[in-house]
Amino acid sequence: MSRFFSDKFASLTPYTPGEQPKERQYVKLNTNESPFAPSVSVLEAVQKECGKLQLYSDPECVALRRELAAVYGVTPQQVIVTNGSDEILNFAFMAFADAKHPLAFADITYGFYPVFAQLNGIPYEEIPLKEDFSMDPSDYIGIGKTVVIANPNAPTGMAMPLTDIERILQSNPDNVVIVDEAYVDFGGESAVSLVDRYENLLVTQTFSKSRSMAGARLGFGIGNEKLIADLNTIRYSTNPYNVNRMTEAAGVAALKDNAYYMENCRTIMANRAYTTEALLAMNFEVLPSVTNFIFAKSSELDGEYLYRTLKDMGILVRHFTKPRIRDYIRITIGTKDQMDVLLDAFREIRKENSK
Repeated sequence: MSRFFSDKFASLTPYTPGEQPKERQYVKLNTNESPFAPSVSVLEAVQKECGKLQLYSDPECVALRRELAAVYGVTPQQVIVTNGSDEILNFAFMAFADAKHPLAFADITYGFYPVFAQLNGIPYEEIPLKEDFSMDPSDYIGIGKTVVIANPNAPTGMAMPLTDIERILQSNPDNVVIVDEAYVDFGGESAVSLVDRYENLLVTQTFSKSRSMAGARLGFGIGNEKLIADLNTIRYSTNPYNVNRMTEAAGVAALKDNAYYMENCRTIMANRAYTTEALLAMNFEVLPSVTNFIFAKSSELDGEYLYRTLKDMGILVRHFTKPRIRDYIRITIGTKDQMDVLLDAFREIRKENSK
């Protein structure tokens, strides 16, 4: 770091994104991207907007908010659109957490939560998951802090029932509960149905996973109108043109083609079940997932060895170094052909190590 770097950030440990290697072609199962291309209408919408790059995008994202409201059964005033769901999470931490309202989230969850907390100088508590990697709702009942729940969770893939989310909301009426639903479209249960009943609920989602737009950077939040107004105060104070005109057009077109994307989700869910069954037959432990990835551990080989060996074979998965989960690897669910390549690689690795 330079001698000019502010002391307030000197101890900050930045988030580590998944590998995006360029040195060779991989079967890429490490960053939970969709294996399916965007719909044709999305590509056409983007192309149409390319000729208007001399003009600013709509800071209110009226067309996109209107379409989101229609799909999710809310009003446009209950919707905010952001540059990926990471941006709305950062906005929410800034708006609803501070020294008087510290944060609480799981010890094994999305790695950006502690980074955003540190970046904004917010005290936080990391609450251990249970032995089976599930979240215990009683740990959050009446905690009196700004609660952040990835539901389904990452990297475990496991989900908390909506009834438990509701208990947490009811017991913390003076604190916002942020439910991060980046993976909800792969079999989870959305808390959007609760936003009209709880003024302290903010639900965040993304177009990155289920709608094949990881490279477009588009996220959104749904909540009480006053919460959304608070978030817009932060947005207009930082980056009012946060969603470019091509991405907004792509988002509108994707929502109009929602049936295409939800069918892709069902295909991924089927491929997830197929892969899980095959891994169980190879003596893997696989956590119950309702996401587009699975979290798995071999009874024979450690996680880092599997990650490195697969990479040498041209297959990327994600490995984490936290002691409690270092024996696991996170595997993005791709096409059936991609999963067969992975499963064949596992069989070869097991065969070599049994000699």
